[in-house]
Amino acid sequence: MEPEKKGLVPMVNFMNKIPGGIMLIPLLVGCAINSFFPGFLQIGGATTGVFTSTNAFLGAFFVCVGANLSISGAGKALKVGAVVTLTKLLASIAVGLIASHFFNDNLLGLSAVAIISGMSNSNGGMFTVLTKMYGDEADQGAIAVVSLNDGPFFTLIALGAAGMADIPLMSLVAALVPLVLGIILGNIDPKMKKLLNDAEPMILMFLAVALGSTMSFSQIIEGGLGGIVLGLMTLVIGGIVTVFFDRITGGTGIAGAAISTVAGNAVATPLAVAAADPTVYDAAVIATPQVAAAMIVTAILCPFFTAYVNKHFRRKDPVPAGAAGSAAPKLVEVEELANEEGAHEPKG
Repeated sequence: MEPEKKGLVPMVNFMNKIPGGIMLIPLLVGCAINSFFPGFLQIGGATTGVFTSTNAFLGAFFVCVGANLSISGAGKALKVGAVVTLTKLLASIAVGLIASHFFNDNLLGLSAVAIISGMSNSNGGMFTVLTKMYGDEADQGAIAVVSLNDGPFFTLIALGAAGMADIPLMSLVAALVPLVLGIILGNIDPKMKKLLNDAEPMILMFLAVALGSTMSFSQIIEGGLGGIVLGLMTLVIGGIVTVFFDRITGGTGIAGAAISTVAGNAVATPLAVAAADPTVYDAAVIATPQVAAAMIVTAILCPFFTAYVNKHFRRKDPVPAGAAGSAAPKLVEVEELANEEGAHEPKG
């Protein structure tokens, strides 16, 4: 084995020491650029493309994830997705009803609109990355169902608002096509599966930067204490409930932890609710910056929460989830590549 070659700045080794660091650090870099140098993201050409092409990177990452999923595991993946998605929705409704009925629609500065708008959504990109890092095939494939809550539809249903007949089902289809394509490619050609598996670390770092470039640290300030509280409620209350039900229904708990975020597009949800029900407009205006702040808080803290859940239940499970969790070794693989210790066959 060749002597380890150390770079001037051991960036990958540093990221691997932080839970979810391979996602979190690039995300914070993108957020910092958008916060302090937003004009840089709009200079055009490849520069703007690499910092703003979230959907392109997310689609490419879905193809890579799908390549590592076996067709035989699709049923369990759908069950895991349904459990964590429904549990998250019901938890948001429960907390929203408590705020509305017992706290005069002002729970620590949060209205029911703010609570349900934030807690009922989740960051699909973050879920995909975290389940790939720590979960098994069922956790990874659950994105097919989890993607349903990435938008205002469940919030509208939860609040009993109008306009539910206009749910664009093609948005769901569009989210599933890259995943299905990856499943097909990975199951018909082992070499293609390996190729796409090896491409994941690079793609997810670019995805993280693009996601971060849609955020700004000022959103936390504008959201104030209420936004921080909403983020913590989503992570702690929603997270504990989803992990619990994920576990008791036979899951690893990883999907329940990874779904404990606020989606980026949830920032638009309060006003979407107000468009359907104008009587909540005033509450929606206040809720918008709170949801934005909660998005940042959960984006930063959810990787740590998911890493904790992974570590906690790995000690209790007789056999590690997913037969050694196909993605947990992925961090080690990235570090080995960084240390130039030689190529090796990826697991899972």
